[in-house]
Amino acid sequence: MKYKAIIFDLDGVICHTDKFHYLAWKVLADKLGVYFDEEINNRLRGVGRMDSLGIILERYEGTPLSEELKLAYSEEKNEIYKELLKNMSTDDLTKEVKDTLDKLRAEGLKLAIGSSSKNAKIILKQIGLEGYFDEISDGNNITNSKPDPEVFVKASDLLSLQPIDCLVVEDAKAGLEAALACGMDCAAIGDAVNCNLATYNLQSFSNLLSL
Repeated sequence: MKYKAIIFDLDGVICHTDKFHYLAWKVLADKLGVYFDEEINNRLRGVGRMDSLGIILERYEGTPLSEELKLAYSEEKNEIYKELLKNMSTDDLTKEVKDTLDKLRAEGLKLAIGSSSKNAKIILKQIGLEGYFDEISDGNNITNSKPDPEVFVKASDLLSLQPIDCLVVEDAKAGLEAALACGMDCAAIGDAVNCNLATYNLQSFSNLLSL
């Protein structure tokens, strides 16, 4: 077998939380008097919270914000987002994804999460995957968000594997760039297929079984 482990991004790969991110950022953008729409929201995929705020503030024309205030706003957005996540349930985990994960594990592969989100464990609990993955590398144990490769380097370290032994599954350009930067092969799904950066392009999550 070519790989010993698969490292999955969470949002947009295992489940979809884009709508909750959008709603939470929209509340904050409206408060700041900044235009925000779904096209801008798509630029935030795979990007850490503070970097996402920086993208939103590109259109900000008010009084310059201190770093302390920016941090406070990012935390405010996260609290709104966490409240919205309470609406998630096991219905947000598709049968295709769960069956594919189970089959990959049955093949002897280790499974991990590599996400910039600090809410990964909350989301996994909501969708019924609490304790399912061998390791979780997320925004709580990294300093730099994607496209920096730190999150995937940390994941391979936690798995006690070399990067060459790991395959990353991503739906965002920043995630693909992060995987490639640390020498990992990567499989693109969703919009990431159009980036033409991945080792493999997936038409569906279950395509992983044929790699």
